[in-house]
Amino acid sequence: MDTTYVHGYTAPEARRLGDQADTLAELLHAGTAYPAGSRVLEVGCGVGAQTVHLAARSPDAHLTAVDVSEESLAEARRRVPGVDFRQADLFDLDGEYDHLFVCFVLEHLPDPEKALAHLKTLLRPGGTITVIEGDHGSAFFHPRSEHAQAAIDCLVRLQAEAGGDGLIGRRLYPLLDRAGFGDVVVVPRTVYADASRPDLVTGFTRDTFTAMVEGVGETAVARGLVDADGWARGIRDLHRTTREYGTFHYTFFKGTAQRIPGGAS
Repeated sequence: MDTTYVHGYTAPEARRLGDQADTLAELLHAGTAYPAGSRVLEVGCGVGAQTVHLAARSPDAHLTAVDVSEESLAEARRRVPGVDFRQADLFDLDGEYDHLFVCFVLEHLPDPEKALAHLKTLLRPGGTITVIEGDHGSAFFHPRSEHAQAAIDCLVRLQAEAGGDGLIGRRLYPLLDRAGFGDVVVVPRTVYADASRPDLVTGFTRDTFTAMVEGVGETAVARGLVDADGWARGIRDLHRTTREYGTFHYTFFKGTAQRIPGGAS
């Protein structure tokens, strides 16, 4: 899986991932629980930010979580004891599972359809996959700011240059369908934050989304995508959306599908 993780592996990034997972746990994980004894594979678990919630919602499932980064896995093992954590590349995975969970992984891959096709081979016939991705093009906010939008666009461009797709959420249905899954259903999971929702303003608008954009600032300026003053203005304007009359909207997409019994492997 030859790709570059655009957000990096820093301690602030690990904290951001944890903030995101905790703030959005109900939004993203609602409806996802696995039966006792079922074999569940989480692909690309990173620091275990989502694994915490998977384990809590399905305490009697057999949960295996894999990632390419041993550094991230060390943090995941500390965060979520009792899970079978393994270092592995997605395309080297084998075995058979009842359910797969893939969250914020496809956006970083140069060929997400190929990745999904391989993951399908790991499912027993009738087994299910759950895929969650964001879409940075779904971000809109008040007060409106061209500088803030330009900063978001820098993140999208840098992710594309690294082989990923920050707009992948809107592609989940065709990706799952072309990979050969059946019963594909994709639903939007929308975050909307204003002053009446202070936990979301802090946990999502400030500590998740704006922090994610801020994290690529040095690279964006060094690459000449924006000058330092323009970047600083864009980040200031994103923070303005967290104040009294600011608002922020973002959509995640959650797809579920299954490996059809008797279908092609």
